[in-house]
Amino acid sequence: MFVQNRESSRGFFFDVWRKHQARESLEPLQQLVLGVILEHPEYHGFLQDAATAAHMEFAAGGGNSNPFLHMGMHIAIKEQVQTDRPAGIRKIFLSLCEKHQDQHKVEHKLMECLGSILWQAQRNHRLPDEDSYLECIKGLS
Repeated sequence: MFVQNRESSRGFFFDVWRKHQARESLEPLQQLVLGVILEHPEYHGFLQDAATAAHMEFAAGGGNSNPFLHMGMHIAIKEQVQTDRPAGIRKIFLSLCEKHQDQHKVEHKLMECLGSILWQAQRNHRLPDEDSYLECIKGLS
């Protein structure tokens, strides 16, 4: 899921939630996003109040996790596994799912690696290092 800015990203989540509530049909990407939303009932209140949530700030270390970032990372991992990019992630993911018997928990483990790699890339003004990302994932238990 590629987004240009925070407003359009959040708007996409709000739109998917609105369509779900209205029982409107969803496109495949919207169905993927809805699946992630449904896995996170703790965030449904944010999606119900789009006028307020669209402008909320979620500072790191502020005690409130950013629901849009959190769900966005789940979506990114699902897309990575689906496309097997970086190459090999699907095999590692499926192995971890078999071991833990909890796909959501495994996605959270991968999110730690993804977050770290993205932070390093941003700090160093470089593209994310896919090899380091895969090494991090391989080290998960």
